[in-house]
Amino acid sequence: MSNDKIKPQTAPSRITERLVQTAYEIATDKASIEDAIFQHSVLCQTFLPYRNPGDDVRVWQQKQGNVSLAVQAGGAFNQDGVLEEIGLPYGTKARLILAHINSEAIKSQSRVIDVEGSMSAFIKSIGLSLDGRTIREVKEQLRRLSTCKLSLGFSNGVRGVQYDLQIINAFDLWFPKNDKQRVLWPSRVQLNEDYYQSLQAHAIPLDDRALAALSHNAMALDIYCWLAQRLHRIGPKEVHFVSWESLKLQFGQGYDRMNDFKKIFRKTLTSVRTQYYGSQIEEVANKGFNLKLSPPPIPHKILIPGIGNKERIEPVITADTGAKDKQ
Repeated sequence: MSNDKIKPQTAPSRITERLVQTAYEIATDKASIEDAIFQHSVLCQTFLPYRNPGDDVRVWQQKQGNVSLAVQAGGAFNQDGVLEEIGLPYGTKARLILAHINSEAIKSQSRVIDVEGSMSAFIKSIGLSLDGRTIREVKEQLRRLSTCKLSLGFSNGVRGVQYDLQIINAFDLWFPKNDKQRVLWPSRVQLNEDYYQSLQAHAIPLDDRALAALSHNAMALDIYCWLAQRLHRIGPKEVHFVSWESLKLQFGQGYDRMNDFKKIFRKTLTSVRTQYYGSQIEEVANKGFNLKLSPPPIPHKILIPGIGNKERIEPVITADTGAKDKQ
């Protein structure tokens, strides 16, 4: 008989349990239009900061392929009529809030979103608690999103084009009743007309169950969104290769060493693929990954009539040009 001690099994974490449960639901229950939540295609390829870069940082920049993204922090007038500087949006909650606002705009076909009336239900639907801390964090990220400006640059090395988008161009501020509440937050927002029209043409449908399961991890949300907009556009006989170098530029915020990034990317990708079981992505030893045609998380045939069929008002955006890196 072996003298080796039997180690007690560790109970699965709440996050692991949720990943397993949601993976089963997605695999056995076909997505319906109620499952769809939308993100702009540009923000499925270039991303907000994972963490707070510091409120003194007023510009965040990221480059992927031929596309560059800059997010500029803004400000808002307080109840005393003084303009307060507001920091950059960041983290999981900023990503989820923006997807929620996009979805409300698309489904209601309106640029004006009553976030005060819809946000609590959204917070609950993605598995976050409605405790005071979570609500304060959500309100803070909503405030940051409402005041920031996006600049998108496209360059082929010969010619460049730039778009400046204020996602939200008007909002009603809810002033706190006392100093402990502090956060000035929008109760209603109005999307910029250019952003709204661009969203109509370039919205990527995502499964809200997957976003809820991945809501603890900003990198996981980014990888899921990237695969959702990327894989279904690959030709039936094509194989697109993405190098580790390209992946690190796209997802490696804060990772200096490639080995550290590879370790966390592989682990995060494994979690993502449980929520997107149809994704065809295979690692090429020491080089990167091959991408193959895969069904989108939400079948296009169930999209809201008219969405995606309108005349595009801007060039088709493809940020991940590294997807065809040669081996």
